[in-house]
Amino acid sequence: MSLKINELCVNCDVCEPACPNQAIAQGESIYVIDPARCTECVGHYDEPQCVMVCPVECIDKDPEYVETETQLLDKLRRLQQE
Repeated sequence: MSLKINELCVNCDVCEPACPNQAIAQGESIYVIDPARCTECVGHYDEPQCVMVCPVECIDKDPEYVETETQLLDKLRRLQQE
């Protein structure tokens, strides 16, 4: 499952560099997570790093992108081949 940044985001800039898959970018008004690149840090860390560093707890699971751990690992392998 991809993660999603909600409207509580204060644009503090700490999540973007924490993402090992470069899935986070500045959007129009808040940061956004690209579901095609987000693996919830599976294959890199035990916990999503953006969630760990977020000072306002504005990152949730995105119910539109439900994926198993196996699917997330497959996505990571595809990203690493790019």
